[in-house]
Amino acid sequence: MISALNEQSSIIRTERGLTITGTRITLYDVMDYLKAQYPPKLIREKLGLNNKQICSALAYIETHRTEVEAEYQECLQTAAEIRQYWEERNRERFAKIASMPPKPGQEDLRAKLQAWKNRIERGRASSGYCPSNYIR
Repeated sequence: MISALNEQSSIIRTERGLTITGTRITLYDVMDYLKAQYPPKLIREKLGLNNKQICSALAYIETHRTEVEAEYQECLQTAAEIRQYWEERNRERFAKIASMPPKPGQEDLRAKLQAWKNRIERGRASSGYCPSNYIR
């Protein structure tokens, strides 16, 4: 019972939503990484959390899966609406940029970037990630 209280008090509701106490990191930030199949240790490192914080966040998500997933979907919907607004507003600018030829000398840089993106995608596809595995 005491550990449940500690886990609950390490997640608070703020104007940003469900947030890890003492940070500006929401559970929706953690959910983004979980959905992308990042292992908990890497999520912890990416978000600058300690073991207790990431374990509390993962435990809260697992315990309150339905509530957190519903709020996460709302966040995704809001983000999609905002992204669509700005894409429509800047459509002409994006088209102009896309039609511009690449700057000379950037071919190698673009090739490296594409290779990096491909490597990340292959890594995600081949990882044996399981969200219930906690940091050891």
